[in-house]
Amino acid sequence: MSLTSVEALMQVRERTFALVGHLGADDLERQVDPIMSPLVWDLGHIAAYEDLWLVHRYGDRPLLHPDLAARYDAFETPRAVRGEIELLDTSGAHEYLHDVRQRTIAVLDDRGPDPVLHDMVARHELQHTETMRQAMRLGGMLAPGEPLLTPLNGPGGWIDVPGGPFAMGSPDGVFSYDNERPRHDVDVPAYRIARRPVSNATWLHFTEGGGYRRREWWSDEGWAWKEDYDITHCPDAEAGHPDAPVCHVSWFEADAFARSRGARLPTEAEWEKAATWTQGDDPLEAVGQVWEWTSSPFGAYPGFAPYPYREYSEVFFGDAYRVLRGGSWATDPRLATATFRNWDLPERRQIFAGVRLAADPPEES
Repeated sequence: MSLTSVEALMQVRERTFALVGHLGADDLERQVDPIMSPLVWDLGHIAAYEDLWLVHRYGDRPLLHPDLAARYDAFETPRAVRGEIELLDTSGAHEYLHDVRQRTIAVLDDRGPDPVLHDMVARHELQHTETMRQAMRLGGMLAPGEPLLTPLNGPGGWIDVPGGPFAMGSPDGVFSYDNERPRHDVDVPAYRIARRPVSNATWLHFTEGGGYRRREWWSDEGWAWKEDYDITHCPDAEAGHPDAPVCHVSWFEADAFARSRGARLPTEAEWEKAATWTQGDDPLEAVGQVWEWTSSPFGAYPGFAPYPYREYSEVFFGDAYRVLRGGSWATDPRLATATFRNWDLPERRQIFAGVRLAADPPEES
């Protein structure tokens, strides 16, 4: 048995149980919003995913509960219906998690760890704990003291990033997802990027200055979304600390805010270059408090190859989704690397997302 792999899986599981430890079965089993799963579905899905990859596919053993495979498959059972179908109850989900883990340990005893698959399964569970926190926030179920957003310090302002190529994507020799590979050179023109993300106080100025009424600041799609859903403000900006990063804003709102400031959202290449290039004397501040929207649609890097399964990334490629970078207070540090790519629909507000501005360099006089 690899103690390293077992310890990693156990640490992640302890984090999952701690996340929901203050909740009762009623909270775990209700669906707070059609765009989110009941928390108990996530628990069952975590168990099914581990059984599929570490016991069935890696260990070449039958699934523990093949009758549950479709129920806990994210594509076979979309979020909108997860609150309407029969799921394992809280005790059943805990039993499923326990029994699968015993099977995983038995396979590890027999075969040892796979350097990719065991890390992937642990990270998958970490990603779901952040998704679960999104549902918990919508349902008023976050633990006392959360969200962990802290006031921004420092002078703010801009960082000037010189033009030129940089190596974008994950380097060899470390775990990364298929959409982060292959590493490739990207030539990025000179630009400016905000030293820190937009604060709640600055967002309130935008709102008070007509930010949700000024048509000229909104894209056609963004304005239609705002009107259809009667979006007039960002509740979290009003409730949060004035100097903390604004959170729970959609891409449409982030784009409109940037236009109101005579700026724009960074491309993901600009974001990644700044996050890696400025690690010296002038780094980006507050990376990892909120996901940061970019202007880039989610797509493949040149030479992309799906691994170990195409449904992780490839089915989401296209113009429908926008990329977010940097991680949030709810993201485990093992996931929040400078090359990690998150994505969501431009109308989504449930994600712990904020804004960091970019702009073209000032013209020389």
